[in-house]
Amino acid sequence: MSTRINMYIPHKLRAELDLIARKSGVTKSAIVEAALRGHFSAENGDKRDAVFIKRLDRMTRQMDRQARDFLVISETLALFIRYYLTVMPPLATSEKQAAQALGHERFESFVIQLSKRLRKKASFIHDVIEDIPKAEPDFYSFGEVKAEDLSPDFKKDKVSPHDND
Repeated sequence: MSTRINMYIPHKLRAELDLIARKSGVTKSAIVEAALRGHFSAENGDKRDAVFIKRLDRMTRQMDRQARDFLVISETLALFIRYYLTVMPPLATSEKQAAQALGHERFESFVIQLSKRLRKKASFIHDVIEDIPKAEPDFYSFGEVKAEDLSPDFKKDKVSPHDND
């Protein structure tokens, strides 16, 4: 036995319901009942959950790659700074003004180059990785450096800036 209910739906949805009922030869009540059963069924929820889980897994892998890339960049910068500070001798007072002017000029050039690459969306690291095999074909294969091929234990194997002490 069915119970009658009254409800309000948008006019456009009502027109779609009428059209589907006419085309399929099924009553509007049967269409609404099937839609409600589908909405309330556990199987429908499982399918929806599976889609969300798949999407969350993909997002987690992307975030893991970004975290790994950030770690590599951070370690590279830390090593460079450490090397730079270790190698650079202190300047005499008379040379500081000229060195600051040269440093400012070099920094301006760096910013210009960086802005050009960012506008082109070019990756210097990718360019270098592609250029090495041309210069030294036995150095490594390009497949060896793809993010997907790196060891999942990369984070555990990271090199500390103090390893070379």
